[in-house]
Amino acid sequence: MTATTVSELSHVTGSEAALRAFLHGLPGVDQVGAEQRAAMLGTRSIKTTAKAWAIDLAIRMVDLTTLEGADTPGKVRALSAKAVRPDPADPSCPAVAAVCVYPAMVPVAAEVLRGTGVHLASVATAFPSGQAPLEVKLADTRAAVAAGADEIDMVINRGAFLSGRYLEVFEEITAVKEACGAAHLKVILETGELATYDNVRRASWLAMLAGGDFIKTSTGKVPVAATLPVTLVMLEAVRDFRARTGRQVGVKPAGGIRTTKDAVKYLVLVNETAGEDWLDPDWFRFGASTLLNDLLMQRTKLTTGAYSGPDYFTLD
Repeated sequence: MTATTVSELSHVTGSEAALRAFLHGLPGVDQVGAEQRAAMLGTRSIKTTAKAWAIDLAIRMVDLTTLEGADTPGKVRALSAKAVRPDPADPSCPAVAAVCVYPAMVPVAAEVLRGTGVHLASVATAFPSGQAPLEVKLADTRAAVAAGADEIDMVINRGAFLSGRYLEVFEEITAVKEACGAAHLKVILETGELATYDNVRRASWLAMLAGGDFIKTSTGKVPVAATLPVTLVMLEAVRDFRARTGRQVGVKPAGGIRTTKDAVKYLVLVNETAGEDWLDPDWFRFGASTLLNDLLMQRTKLTTGAYSGPDYFTLD
């Protein structure tokens, strides 16, 4: 990374006008091309040993998630235990990447996950709407970190972004990043509300310029969540951002990814778009609640030659 690059990127976030000029100067997304490429890569299939490797990698990339108003301490403890030992009958099955819960449930999950190597993520900043004063969002973040979260999933203010108030969004992400301390920050773009692929690209760059460690597609609380074309655009953004700045940022599609077949499509997309460096739980995650069970069933099929029934594994 050169001094010229650092200086340039510092300059583009110095004013609303400069930031707008930079974001609107990014290359436009070819909608037809992006959708066709994502569809083409989604037809790839992998077999036998490669499939077994992909399943285990996908398991290691899962942020096992429960974000319901009816969440109870018992449910969160059970989910956390499952994250550590997804298949109690098979100790060779890897643990997932993280458990993701509301801030109030962080202390409960922390009791189970402490010392296991499984990360503890918490949604914050008035999830899922993001419609709260900045002081509330920062307090939400600090409370989750203090309770034991080492990853924060924040939502951007889509109203501000769609109104063109880019500097406001940038400054908010920067403030939340500071409030995270040593915790990693995942910035949720809520791509289903951004309307265009060009907006997805702009929001991705905005989040990365503000210091986000990951960019994430969705809250899972709107009808349109993760899609292959949107994730393709975000993967292109992190690839190009690293080429420009030297800093690598992760990607997390979330919502609507339910089957092993879905997960494999995303892994192919990662490999073909951003490259092998992102085929790692440190740089790519699946936000999911039901995906893990299908991965476990497919894993058992490869190991034993027979499918386990859907009720063999605990429901999340």
